[in-house]
Amino acid sequence: MNRYKTIKPLGDGTYGSVVKAVNKTSGEVVAIKRMKKKFYSWEECMQLREVQSLRKMSHPNIVKLKEVIRENDILYFVFEFLDMNLYQLCKDREKHFPESKVRNMSYQMLQALAYMHKHGFFHRDIKPENMLVSGNTLKMADFGLAREIRSKPPYTDYVSTRWYRAPEVLLRAPSYTAPIDVWAIGTIMCEMFTLRPLFPGTSEADEIYKICSVLGTPTANSWKQGLALAQNMNFKFPQFVATPLSQIVPSASPEAIDLMTEMMRWDPAKRPTAAQALGHSFFLSGQQPEPPLGPAGGSAHGSRPNTHDDRKQDVKIGTTKLSYENERHAGEFKGGLSAPAQPAQRANPQLGSNRSNPPSHPGSSNPPSRLAQQSRYRPPGGALQGSGYGVPPAAAAPKYGSAGYGSGSYGSGPSGGYGSGPSG
Repeated sequence: MNRYKTIKPLGDGTYGSVVKAVNKTSGEVVAIKRMKKKFYSWEECMQLREVQSLRKMSHPNIVKLKEVIRENDILYFVFEFLDMNLYQLCKDREKHFPESKVRNMSYQMLQALAYMHKHGFFHRDIKPENMLVSGNTLKMADFGLAREIRSKPPYTDYVSTRWYRAPEVLLRAPSYTAPIDVWAIGTIMCEMFTLRPLFPGTSEADEIYKICSVLGTPTANSWKQGLALAQNMNFKFPQFVATPLSQIVPSASPEAIDLMTEMMRWDPAKRPTAAQALGHSFFLSGQQPEPPLGPAGGSAHGSRPNTHDDRKQDVKIGTTKLSYENERHAGEFKGGLSAPAQPAQRANPQLGSNRSNPPSHPGSSNPPSRLAQQSRYRPPGGALQGSGYGVPPAAAAPKYGSAGYGSGSYGSGPSGGYGSGPSG
């Protein structure tokens, strides 16, 4: 670790802390996560889910794990550094993002998700704090809760921050998989349009109440399994008719409304995959080149880093670089870093042709329910402060629980950016 010089702390949590640092030799700025748990062997380190997932994935929209260092039984993760996370980008804006910005960010999130799912992992903790942003580039971070899609259930019921938690997880389904990540992307996409969370529940029951107030009460036709899950818990769904998303997000185009509606289906089997979502007509609208993202009226936040690498990612372990010749290739990804420029197609939005018989919309003709007033995009207990990977100072009140590069835990401390939450 003597090769790095600490610039400033980014945050501290129950499971670890994150600092911004610079490589003394190359001058490269990095983020270093220091785990608080002691690790007495490399075998123990290599069992961490974060290491297992990131060492197998190399994609321009997934944060790069540059090096793993074990020194005096202390484990350090060295990540590439990005300026801020998506929550920080949104929280102080007074002016809404134009749809082109939402499209660009959503496309990159889905690119990362499709690649991750293709390679056999699902994230389980998708939220704005775990989406790192630099200029026009977005990268998914904090893989401490990632699981292999083929891993055997039951899984823990507490995954992801409540506001972005899929209904099947809220209802304690013993088995769930990649569709929970797609649900979370749908809620974040809506949040980028409105600058406020769509389902800011104060408890699990209140979370389901807020979901019902928008999607309407599930039925045997819309989600038969969900009714059985609720019955097993002796839970009774609140009675609502669906509120069209177009009333909640009036600035969104019909294509955007359609995509968000599809990703937030009650039934996980009816949600599109991330790869199918990338083929939606929302991403086929032609766009002019965009200036770097930043607060409204503000300046750019750093230049776009060159992180494209078609080769399998090599992760240095101490002074030794691991190679993965016997592992399958990292695979292809579609369309580069941002949404492709295509002629606008606004009529009859639908999912890509690789999806057969996409489900119809929930009855948009139903009269709207009365939505509770939602507060401006602010965390409970006051606004978080901090920069870089979004890990707020330890004294600040947590907004979401664990976040970012993971320097937090399950609501036990503030966190953000690189996620120094539980990695195993």
